[in-house]
Amino acid sequence: MKTSYLVIIILSLVVLGAHFLRYGNAIGVTASLALIGLLFLRKAWVARLVQAALIIGALEWIHTLYELIQMRMAQGAPIARMAAILGVVIVVTIASALLFQTRTMKQMYRLGGSEQ
Repeated sequence: MKTSYLVIIILSLVVLGAHFLRYGNAIGVTASLALIGLLFLRKAWVARLVQAALIIGALEWIHTLYELIQMRMAQGAPIARMAAILGVVIVVTIASALLFQTRTMKQMYRLGGSEQ
C-alpha cells in the first residue's frame, strides 16, 4: 500500500516536472525532482511541503487548461479531448495531495493525529 501511494505521488510530480520542462521552466523541473528526492525523508514537514506543492501544481494545471481552451477556441480547434485529459491530470494531482491524509501516509511521515 505504501509503495502504491508513493508511486502515484511520484508520477504526479514527474508529470508536473515534464509540464515545466515543456515550457522551459528549469526552476519548476528542479523543484519537482527535488520534491521526489525529499519523499525519502520520513518527516512531517516533507509531507506537508509535497502536499502543498501538489495543490499548487493542480492550480497550475487548471491555469494551463484555461489557457489552452482559450487558445484552441480562438483557433476553432476541438477542445473536448484535451480538456478531458487535463481534467484527469488535475484530479490525479489533487488525489495525490490527499493521499497524505490517509492513515498509512500519516504513520509513514509521522503526521499529527495518527496512531503510532
